[in-house]
Amino acid sequence: MPSNDLNLIVGAGFSGATIANLLANKGEKVLIIDKKDHIAGNCYDYRDKNGIMIHKYGSHIFHTNNEKVWNFLKQFTDFNTYMHKVVGILDGIETHIPFNFNTLYDVFPYSLAKRLEEKLLDVFEINTKVPILEFQKQDDDDLKFLANYVYEKIFLHYTTKQWGVSPKDVDGAVTARVPVYLSKDNRYFQDKYQGIPLDGYTKVVEKMLEDENIDIMLNTDYKALNYKNFKRIFYTGSIDEFYDYQFGQLPYRSVYFKFETYDKEYYQSNACVNYPCNYDFTRIHEYKYYLDDKSDKTVIAKEYSEFFELGKNERYYPIPKEENTALYKKYLDKSKDDKNVYFLGRLGDYKYYDMDKAIARAIELFEEVCK
Repeated sequence: MPSNDLNLIVGAGFSGATIANLLANKGEKVLIIDKKDHIAGNCYDYRDKNGIMIHKYGSHIFHTNNEKVWNFLKQFTDFNTYMHKVVGILDGIETHIPFNFNTLYDVFPYSLAKRLEEKLLDVFEINTKVPILEFQKQDDDDLKFLANYVYEKIFLHYTTKQWGVSPKDVDGAVTARVPVYLSKDNRYFQDKYQGIPLDGYTKVVEKMLEDENIDIMLNTDYKALNYKNFKRIFYTGSIDEFYDYQFGQLPYRSVYFKFETYDKEYYQSNACVNYPCNYDFTRIHEYKYYLDDKSDKTVIAKEYSEFFELGKNERYYPIPKEENTALYKKYLDKSKDDKNVYFLGRLGDYKYYDMDKAIARAIELFEEVCK
């Protein structure tokens, strides 16, 4: 039976697992529960019958500049040296995304590309990323042409598919993630530390939770627990669900994946290929690339975006809009009345986190609560 010496953690993804590990190392008892039938949350992966490591909920690539987070994770895994690159199909041409100098020469005649490159370097610093909406403010006709091209071919249709609204209705934090990169660096991330765990993400979380002070209950809903006598509760689920939607539901985008297996070594040229202007899916993931898995078959996943509907699909991306932030703050204010209840993670904080940011947030919260 629970006692007031037991910490409850709701959610066995990286946020919850990080808190659980740190508490257990301090000698505290932890019960971690999850609605899913597996640990690792949306980072869950597994080897299929073809020997391919499948990321069930879309591609996850670890990258960080945070040495503290990197060293924390290195306790539980070694990483390969995979550096993520994304290509997209623009006017039938496969080229690099974000749009960079290499993309420029792929999609335009050499003379035009050269002129555009020179003008870009007259206005902006090399190796900088310029958000597309900022880029559109230039007066030069050539740069306006380029800005409009990038906006339409990469940003407009992709953003509409991904978020279900016009780009004008999308928060600047989202638009900043689709820059023009004034560089020949084709990597999607420029972080110092990058890679995929050699045995997958699920094994990382498994090792984080391997402690005699930690008990795990899967297929368990927090609402089904008929006791609340815990020392602390760390809740990584949706904060509006915790409070029974008292002020209304927080909006999310959801994602679903259509998995397909092919009798060939590779389906496409890259781990991730974006389709900004064609088809209803946003991108195709091919999982063999991440750990260089060897098989005469390959598995892909076509990714589709849709709005979250309670009971129908899963929450993925908080929708960053002023009214949504205001609604979240209502719940956050209410949470201040609940002593020893702490919210974290994408759903608890209603904030998009890369994996390293989620882990850093969990470490910071632990240090704040248990100092």
